[in-house]
Amino acid sequence: MLNVREIPPVNTILDNMDLSSINLPRAYVMTVIRNELASIRMEIQNGQVIKNSEEIFSRIMTSIEKVNKLGLKRVINATGIVLHTGLGRAPLSPSVLKKTVSQMEGYTSLELDLTTGKRGDRTKYISSLLNSITGAEASLVVNNNAAAVLLAINTLADNKEIIISRGQLVEIGGSFRIPDVIAKSGAKMMEVGTTNRTHFKDYESIISDETGAILIVHTSNYRVEGFTSEVGIKELSELCKKKRIPLIVDLGSGALFDLSTVDIPKEPVVRDVLKSGASLVTFSGDKLLGGPQAGLICGKKRILSQIFKNPLYRALRCDKVIISLLENTLKTYKKIPPESENMTYFLLLATRKSLLVRGESILSSLESASVKKLELSIVPSLVEAGSGSLPTEKIESAALRFGCKTMKPTVLAQKFREWEIPIIGYITGNRFYIDLKAVLPEEDTILRKAIDGIGSEIGK
Repeated sequence: MLNVREIPPVNTILDNMDLSSINLPRAYVMTVIRNELASIRMEIQNGQVIKNSEEIFSRIMTSIEKVNKLGLKRVINATGIVLHTGLGRAPLSPSVLKKTVSQMEGYTSLELDLTTGKRGDRTKYISSLLNSITGAEASLVVNNNAAAVLLAINTLADNKEIIISRGQLVEIGGSFRIPDVIAKSGAKMMEVGTTNRTHFKDYESIISDETGAILIVHTSNYRVEGFTSEVGIKELSELCKKKRIPLIVDLGSGALFDLSTVDIPKEPVVRDVLKSGASLVTFSGDKLLGGPQAGLICGKKRILSQIFKNPLYRALRCDKVIISLLENTLKTYKKIPPESENMTYFLLLATRKSLLVRGESILSSLESASVKKLELSIVPSLVEAGSGSLPTEKIESAALRFGCKTMKPTVLAQKFREWEIPIIGYITGNRFYIDLKAVLPEEDTILRKAIDGIGSEIGK
């Protein structure tokens, strides 16, 4: 039994450990060791028995190995939610990633005009792509849509008033609230109308010399139904032109084409909103666009020029990796709808029929004992797009349902999360499900191996 004085020092432990398989900075390893030694010291002082130094070494190595496994991991999204915020929202296709890796190797022409040899604008090419797709006069890119909204309001309404309908004072995931963004922008928020009804006269009566802009926020993560009324973009744009104030429209998700043409519930299209008279439109890069996290601002050239000169823009702009990923994602729109090269639409457009066929194929290839013990079946399911996109609409899918009575759904879910490549399913009605909507076809083999592996553990 060891006493406190016999606890080995940090350097002795480091010198006697094989850390060849540990991919951590030395300073981080030392922090883990110190934390574990502090716990051991406290245990000994409280009368707990630590037999020998080997026990200490073993405990510390276990802690180091555990920490070594932390951090970002590739996972299989079996929740059915294609744009899952917790799992990184829009999935990126191998072809987009391959092009970006090629562009990022070594140095890039980020701010160099190769024709003139002079310094250029890092988002010039992205802007031209966005302008052609959306019909905007000019475009800019920042690090997310919240930043895009903040930057637009700060540029146009700092120390001025910004008018917004009470029914649009939304909160999205992570406690992001529109009123908080407006407050940080330096603008004074002027609410009009009521939660469920806002009229043209509400806007018209409040506009003054202190008005910087009118803001419309698309309620992309919920719907108010029943006795409701909102003023349309076209009608408001006419008022804004008359009063010579800009109209900002925050779309949130921001579709680049009419989703109803491919049997996906309709969302506002950026091009249509600009045609209706919006001065600026902001939306996300990692939602219905299908790219990386980014905030896109499209609209009038005169206003975008002002935003570009705002010192906040430099603080909020994107780095070379995001710009490359966004560029290569936008190029997938050479065909409408984008399909195999844009993973978001590849998954959203997969039919329930094709997913049921995949599910039957997975079932038929499993060990019969696994299917029986896990009481597996393939069933139709309904899922959501996710990340506030199409909030009230359900999308047809198919899922593997586990009816196993000898292993609780929570235990099953944990075992799949702890698999070599974690598989994230969901529990409903006291059953565990693996939904195939957001599972890539090449991941079916991993599912089979995991299901057979977990099935073999039952009854041992």
